[in-house]
Amino acid sequence: MNLSNKSSVDVEKDAINDQAYFSNETVNSFSWSDVTVTVKDRRTKQPLRILSDVCGFLKAGEMVALMGPSGSGKTTLLNVLAHRAATLGASVEGSTYVNGAQSNLKDFRKLSSFVEQEDALVGSLTVRETLGFAARLALPGSVTKSERIARINSLLGAFGLQKQAHTLIGTPIRKGLSGGQKRRVSVASQLITSPKILFLDEPTSGLDSAASYEVMNFVRNTAKKYKILVIASIHQPSTTTFELFDQLLLLSHGKTAYNGPTTGIRDYFAGIGYEMPTYINPAEYIIQLVNTDFAQDHTEAAARLNVLHTTWARSQQAANLQARLDQSRQSASPLALDHTHHSANPYLLPLTLMHRSFIKSYRDIVAYGLRIAMYICLAIMMGTIWLRLDPIQSNITAITNAIFFGGAFMSFMAVAYIPAYLEDLSLYTKERLNGLYGPTAFLLANFFIGIPYLFLITILFSVVAYWLGNFRPSAEAFWTWVMWLFLDLVAAESLVVLLSSLIPIFVVALAATAFANGLWMCVNGFMVEPQTLNVFWRYVFHYIDYQAYVFRGMMVNEFGKRKYACEVVEGACRCMYKSALEDQCMIEGTAVLERYGYGNGNVGKYVGYMLVIIFGYRLFGWVVLYLRKH
Repeated sequence: MNLSNKSSVDVEKDAINDQAYFSNETVNSFSWSDVTVTVKDRRTKQPLRILSDVCGFLKAGEMVALMGPSGSGKTTLLNVLAHRAATLGASVEGSTYVNGAQSNLKDFRKLSSFVEQEDALVGSLTVRETLGFAARLALPGSVTKSERIARINSLLGAFGLQKQAHTLIGTPIRKGLSGGQKRRVSVASQLITSPKILFLDEPTSGLDSAASYEVMNFVRNTAKKYKILVIASIHQPSTTTFELFDQLLLLSHGKTAYNGPTTGIRDYFAGIGYEMPTYINPAEYIIQLVNTDFAQDHTEAAARLNVLHTTWARSQQAANLQARLDQSRQSASPLALDHTHHSANPYLLPLTLMHRSFIKSYRDIVAYGLRIAMYICLAIMMGTIWLRLDPIQSNITAITNAIFFGGAFMSFMAVAYIPAYLEDLSLYTKERLNGLYGPTAFLLANFFIGIPYLFLITILFSVVAYWLGNFRPSAEAFWTWVMWLFLDLVAAESLVVLLSSLIPIFVVALAATAFANGLWMCVNGFMVEPQTLNVFWRYVFHYIDYQAYVFRGMMVNEFGKRKYACEVVEGACRCMYKSALEDQCMIEGTAVLERYGYGNGNVGKYVGYMLVIIFGYRLFGWVVLYLRKH
């Protein structure tokens, strides 16, 4: 039976019998004690506490909401609990416990998954494909294909996505899922690995109240059914959404104002003198109570907040929480995970990523389709401007200009790859933080999936521009031109990968790449001959300029084996370059090369230089991604 074409009844049956796939029998509790995060204030240079002695306890199957006004520290706490970087330059104190015992990062990554605030999904994949690739990237090789499909079908059923299984996620130019459906896909793609602890960063951000309830209700039902522990930072949920949570941790200015059952909020705040009105959203009331940003009297608001913090710290509920933490640590049961059966095959990860990127590349026209069209237009423009240049001395300058333009501007237009790469980088960052793969697999897949498209672009450009421009007419010369242009594009795209990895902000990456290409154009030997180039620019930049080697290779390819007719004025032959063919009223092409200081050999050596530069860009890109672990 083909599992991918099951009826809805079969899917529902799978959803009922999938307890073995997703049920949590490993983690009974997750707790944290005295979590404190300190940073240095940029203005005063004094230590500033973002979180102060925050504690919490969560049992299997429960959902806790981390709430508080903007700047309260809830996102920082979520990152600390998920073993992610709290914030740049922060000092983190405190401990987290699984079943009352501390666990290392490797174990914790295998137990947990993190759903980002922004949906990092590939818009050109369908829902089923998205879950399929999530499974292939995360599940161990011991899971068979039929078991993997069964898990996917179970999740589609559990999250109500059967009808959307073959719908695209959606791109800027192709409409796909709604916001609520995308959030459900994001959560489902993390549940494919059967995590025991699920972290959600603002899961209802950008959704209306109905969609917010829909998403969180699916999460709650899943948590209850499979005993998953869910920790979610959430800003201000509706009443119905708020009631889905079992526990609430209310923060303000990094300190705890309440930490306990959501059902006990009214009684707790009424008991300390803050009676909650009957017909009001409890979440809205308590956020207003602890928010001092918009208070008319800041002194009164600060005093009220101080009372709330102090009252909680001295309350019986806080004492009971501490007792639960102590009891949990006393009866700790350390985890014993088998690391050999919880990871995907690392040797197959690049192939899986290449498969996913290939689907994206031919469905999403922004990735390569628009670039191909752009390069073809550039080829037509170049070919018709430098149209059918005859091999005469008056055209030598024009031919040289065309060679420079063909290499330099093809390289420059690689900036069009930046948006597609940044989208891939965003997805990589999310998946790396969830422990799926590292920079090696990502960059290998990125490199190899781009090679066929870059070669296709090279061929299409060359077929149009080379023959329209009437460059040296031979098959050997044409394919040599193709080789240099292909290496030029590979190097240019490698530079984009390096700079965009270093500065993953579109406008900044665009400016940096444009500046680098401008620099390479200036020192590549066309503007100023290499032998007369300023010593600093020559020895610091010219010899590492990949465009310089492309320009040199194309010049040698054109002028190394071609002759050009001199000008005849009043019956006398006048040659602008001295060569051995002057008595024949011809210019030997090597005379043009001598002006630039180019020899006619050692092509292999310069190809080797290009390969070293390409490898260097990719290696430095790998180093950047490796060092940026958060």
